[in-house]
Amino acid sequence: MRNPIAVSSWSLHNKIGISYSNGPGEIEPFRCQDTWGRGTFSVFDLPRELALRGYRRCEICHFHIASQDPVELTKLRRAFEEQGVVIQTLLIDDGDLTAPSSRARDIEWMSGWIRTAALLGAENARVIAGKSKPTAETLALSVDGLKRLLALGQQVGVGVATENWLDLLSTPDSVHHVLDRVPGLGFMADTGNWSGTTKYDDLQSIFGRANLCHAKASFATELAMDEVDFASCLAAAKKAGYSGPLTLIFMDEGDEWAGLEKERVFILRS
Repeated sequence: MRNPIAVSSWSLHNKIGISYSNGPGEIEPFRCQDTWGRGTFSVFDLPRELALRGYRRCEICHFHIASQDPVELTKLRRAFEEQGVVIQTLLIDDGDLTAPSSRARDIEWMSGWIRTAALLGAENARVIAGKSKPTAETLALSVDGLKRLLALGQQVGVGVATENWLDLLSTPDSVHHVLDRVPGLGFMADTGNWSGTTKYDDLQSIFGRANLCHAKASFATELAMDEVDFASCLAAAKKAGYSGPLTLIFMDEGDEWAGLEKERVFILRS
């Protein structure tokens, strides 16, 4: 059976255009920002736009959500349910579990978004393990914070995962260190977050721990995909026995729908 394919709202940030200032320390009403222009549709239109193109799974970045009010979240949840599109993951794209001066605030903030994920009916919430470089101290702070967030997720029925993203989880060793110490924590392997001569071996190592994936191809001008790199990333996942969903990430120049379709077709032909 093929891996289910999903799309992240980040891959359509130019189409959505606006974002909301809802990071740590922000309170409602969240300020609307024309971060990427006015866009052509809202997050409420996203499930319809995805369904029209045959996508049935989606990840939503937290900054695309205008309000954490339960009434508004219920409306958004119904918009997805009516189109038969599953909210696979709420991507909580801020907060730092490793910063002593702000981690208490950030843990509370992340906890609020995990509760938001539950109200949305999301299967998972992805959190950042830490923005600091890995040391004995920062790894211990991350493990402690992740255990707390995982416990909350289990209470509200949301899987909690982290990702090989930013400084703390910048190597396979640090990924394995954290996952070994937080049983039950999910893991998202992102194919585009690492580089270097050991990239594919490193990805294969962590794909053995993953239940989620950001499948991110690189594109040059005129939507020319780096097929060699993308094929090698997918091969690393396959060799590791990864069988979870592949969430398409497009973040280069050119039409976003066209870039996503190139990634989807390449995966289906692989």
